[in-house]
Amino acid sequence: MIKKNLFLLCSILSLVFAGHAFAAEKLVNGIDANFPPFAYIDKTGQPGGFDVDAMNWIAKEIGAEVTHQPIEWDGIITSLLTKKIDIIASGMSITEERAKQVAFSVPYWVIQQVMVAKKGSPLTIEEIQTGKKIIGVQQGTSEAKWLKEEAVKKGWNFELRYYSSSPLAVEDVLNGRIDAAAMDDAPAKDAASKKDVQIVGTFGMHDEQFGYAVRKEDTAMLEKVNKALTKLMATPEWKAMIEKYELNK
Repeated sequence: MIKKNLFLLCSILSLVFAGHAFAAEKLVNGIDANFPPFAYIDKTGQPGGFDVDAMNWIAKEIGAEVTHQPIEWDGIITSLLTKKIDIIASGMSITEERAKQVAFSVPYWVIQQVMVAKKGSPLTIEEIQTGKKIIGVQQGTSEAKWLKEEAVKKGWNFELRYYSSSPLAVEDVLNGRIDAAAMDDAPAKDAASKKDVQIVGTFGMHDEQFGYAVRKEDTAMLEKVNKALTKLMATPEWKAMIEKYELNK
């Protein structure tokens, strides 16, 4: 009887430990909840977007379960470093300053920064930068930092107005509170396809690459994400996602 009970106990413990060993790793992806088409919360309250779809694919590939947590963009790296989230897959530009704090994946998209104005506006980039205009920009972005620094260097006399998201800046362009908004070209194209705005053009900032960010110490996870992301980019699913979110238009 003792042997039988010991055998039963050992069997139960082995099942418990086996189950624990094969339990899916849980990852929390921090997203900008208002950055279409890369990340957003849809009308049903669910996360969606190119990066959300990509991260869902990657998580499945590496045997993890992922949830997508909206985070204020200007505090998203702090949320990663304080372990409130595990990864940032949400249209983040790879910059030298950010790379001092986090480790980036292989790049997966190239973007340009552009100005958006009301449809039919005669404004040029030069007029926006030197004509005492008000430019809206999302706080915590690389374009916000660049515009602020370059204005000092070149004597541009525009006023910068900060927003929690690019779409909110677009709304203020539409209602006349600001003259133009600076943002990545993908959300600008998304806005121009849905709202009464137009892309004026690029404004002098160099092209940037998007990458996924993890904590520097999470080297094993970065390796897995890089492997899965590289694999995804070579699949028909990647091309289908680009078409789905109209990223090549």
